[in-house]
Amino acid sequence: MKVKVPRVPVTHSLRGRLLWFLLAAITMAAVAQAMIAYRSALYDADQIFDYHMQQMAMSLRSGAPLANHNANPDSDPENNDLVVQVWTPDGVQVFRSLSRAALPQRAVLGFSNVKANGTTYRIFSVQTSNQTVQIAQDMAVRQRMAGTLALRTVGPIALMAPALMLVVWWVVSGSLAPVARVRRQVAARQADDLSPVSEADLPDEVRPLVQELNLLFSRVRTAFDAQQHFVADAAHELRSPLAALKLQILSLERASDDGARAVAVQRLTSGIERAARLVEQLLVLARQEASEASDKQFAPLDLSELAKRSLGDLAGPAQARQIDLGLHQADEGAMVAGQSDALIILLRNLIDNAIKYTPAGGTVDVEVRKHAGGVSLCVEDSGPGISPEERERVFSRFYRVPGSEAGGSGLGLAIIKSIAERHGAKMALEQSERLGGLRVKVDFPDAGKPAAG
Repeated sequence: MKVKVPRVPVTHSLRGRLLWFLLAAITMAAVAQAMIAYRSALYDADQIFDYHMQQMAMSLRSGAPLANHNANPDSDPENNDLVVQVWTPDGVQVFRSLSRAALPQRAVLGFSNVKANGTTYRIFSVQTSNQTVQIAQDMAVRQRMAGTLALRTVGPIALMAPALMLVVWWVVSGSLAPVARVRRQVAARQADDLSPVSEADLPDEVRPLVQELNLLFSRVRTAFDAQQHFVADAAHELRSPLAALKLQILSLERASDDGARAVAVQRLTSGIERAARLVEQLLVLARQEASEASDKQFAPLDLSELAKRSLGDLAGPAQARQIDLGLHQADEGAMVAGQSDALIILLRNLIDNAIKYTPAGGTVDVEVRKHAGGVSLCVEDSGPGISPEERERVFSRFYRVPGSEAGGSGLGLAIIKSIAERHGAKMALEQSERLGGLRVKVDFPDAGKPAAG
């Protein structure tokens, strides 16, 4: 029997896909059960009818020769399942039951299958000293009986199929109800609602998806909060420099002589430089905060090479102020795991701060050392340093040490700390025993064990 598997329509709906596949499974199970029932019923029918034919032949074997019963052609041959034929030893047929089937007069003793009249007959033959008895049956009779039994077996399943489909639909819909609930919760949210989605009564297959969605909401909320704080701080900090520039322009317009005009121009130039420096630091801070939210991978980097590059970039400003800028010690192969752009910003800000706050003619030294736990970066200067009570506060954004003459933006150390924390590094401010000023130490973990990235 050839089984035709129902074609499953292509659908992107999980409910529709489950329903179609379950329907196909039920259909194939019913067909398989019908085939098994048919094969089993056919086998049982073969056994029963073979036994019946054998017993009938044995009962006729010892009897006297039977009279010929071919004389009644009006009898319905379909009512006679079995065809009986008897021959004498010399091949004369002495008996044939009422049937239009023309069977061969000789057959193999025992059971055999013979094709005749467009069908197949099951024949059992037995021979005695005075006659040969042959019992035959059309195999179609057995097949019809097996088919009837198979239909009786599959019939209840066919009748129960609608009920099964309703049960399957109910189970699938109930199982997917939490997913629909989560969809409704997300669809009903406002654009600024980043609160976690409820994980109650979620199946194990869906809960990880909702958990990752909540983690994404948390990251986006953190990014939004940082952006709002950044915009507020930037607006606050830019207000003062812009107001100062406006006053300096008014002073330049009111200057009565060349000397006053030169002083006003100098003050205006300094104010523009400070504003440009503040904007530059704000942009650097914004890039670092955006980089923190990204998934950019870390790579092994030689911190000594990055330090040499940063020193070369800042040699000009140091020379202009007659500051002795150099690499006090640099261990080769001081590898750290990080992002080169971020570490260059960290180094430049550290060195630039040291140059800015060191008096003219002072000294700024950079050290890169390897140790058992990783790599240490130290930047020392001969400037005034920072008092112990101020060392924690200088990491806050826009905080300036009282009495500072450099007039910085208050963002340099905040940027440095942000980059250091993202690289898993520990940062400390100390008093420089060798130069007397500030000593900034950054301890990076081993490159083989990055703390982030």
